[in-house]
Amino acid sequence: MDSLCSIPAFYSGKSVFITGATGFLGKSLIEKLLRSCPDIKEIFLLMRPKKDMNIEERLRKLLTNALFDTLRREQPHCFDKLIPIKGDIAIEDLGLSDADRNILIQKTSVIFHIAANVRFDITLKMSVLQNVKTTRDICILGEHMKNLVALVHVSTVYSQLDKQVIDEIVYPAEVDWKKMIQVVETLDEQLLEVFKSKYMGCMPNSYIFSKKLAEQVIVDYSESLPCVILRPSIVTATLSEPVKGWMDNFNGPVALVIGIAKGLLRIMYADINIYIDIIPADTFSKSTIVASWKCGVRKRNMTINFPLVYNCTMSHDRCPTNKDIVNLYRNCKHKNPFGNLLWYPQVYFTKNLLFYNLLFILFQVIPFWFIDELLRLSGRQPRLMALQRKIFINNYLLAHFVLNNWDIRNERAISLSDEIPNDQQEFGYRTVLSKGIDVPYIENSITGAKIYLLNERMDHLDAAKSQLNRMYWIDIIAKASFVIFFIWIIYKNTV
Repeated sequence: MDSLCSIPAFYSGKSVFITGATGFLGKSLIEKLLRSCPDIKEIFLLMRPKKDMNIEERLRKLLTNALFDTLRREQPHCFDKLIPIKGDIAIEDLGLSDADRNILIQKTSVIFHIAANVRFDITLKMSVLQNVKTTRDICILGEHMKNLVALVHVSTVYSQLDKQVIDEIVYPAEVDWKKMIQVVETLDEQLLEVFKSKYMGCMPNSYIFSKKLAEQVIVDYSESLPCVILRPSIVTATLSEPVKGWMDNFNGPVALVIGIAKGLLRIMYADINIYIDIIPADTFSKSTIVASWKCGVRKRNMTINFPLVYNCTMSHDRCPTNKDIVNLYRNCKHKNPFGNLLWYPQVYFTKNLLFYNLLFILFQVIPFWFIDELLRLSGRQPRLMALQRKIFINNYLLAHFVLNNWDIRNERAISLSDEIPNDQQEFGYRTVLSKGIDVPYIENSITGAKIYLLNERMDHLDAAKSQLNRMYWIDIIAKASFVIFFIWIIYKNTV
């Protein structure tokens, strides 16, 4: 391939527009673009101001993240290419001013639409407006961009979970996204919630439903725009770039591990043998950049119909199960324990809902209610029962995903990596998607959770190990006391 087809050369002199820049995926993508495409002209970042922080201050805070440490050392001036644009996906036409809109129209060559409201418990109205209508507004904006060569829409592989086999194709729509926007804009929000199940069908929540509709928006606008649909599975900690184990949210299996490691999560309503479809954040950033590059090349050659669809997940037989992750944590918890434990780390899985509710009361509600009462008596703020309520609700919200498996095909995503020029293999990711991850990755992810999410210092491991040992004996004593009390009750009632 000639130099024009290399990925850094493709991005040389180009302006990029990213929504969702302050999120987990957005940060990882920004870092990779700046580090590996040094001649990129500028990156426009859609950002909304907060009550106590304008967009310039938010950008400065974002760049203090440990993810950008390597860039700060090696390319300190690259951050000048980041240009915050005031906007909000919750506002009509992205909340853009006329001046900013014109700048984006005149300069943008590549759009990465990552922004979405990813909460599982949001209302139908909010999910449609922020995830479907916003996607439409992005496409309308893209239609005015004369230099646009790629519009990459980040969906989710679970947007198609009503199919047992999820292939890398566009599926026909059951619901008209245009009419759905009209419905949510017309009807009262409470009335919409009453009829939500009618619209959503078998979809487990409004987020998944809205992401499915958003794909149809992209399909319709692909007649005039060079579009790509990326369907990642659960995006987890970085594999290696720019550091191992970096993360900045509690999504996916990391929440499970932290809950177990802290002693907060002891009962899980899930199938322990279910596969967890994951993809490291840096692997997904690479696939995003490669997909946009390939889309731009194909637009120039006009050799394929849009949208291009890629399922960014590991091969099914290479995904870890819940059992794998729990066993890996069990094997390394004495080597790298978490601090400030609430109980000794251990967890039990059950697929029986009635049994789960009973065990949850016995092993999570009662013990942590007792601890909260001790905190209250000592004059401190009780907080554990509030956490238990969140755990209980979240387990129900996730139940559909931790009790079922899908056959997700990723051949096109894997083969896309094979098209990377030989001298650009830093963008390659085939090994991860086809062969899966190894034990060191899980261990690095656990360490990353300690460092980047819980702000625990690795030089305090001795104290953490001592506490883990104490909690072990407290757990043994508590269990023995419960058994003795139960035997005593039976004895008293039989004498």
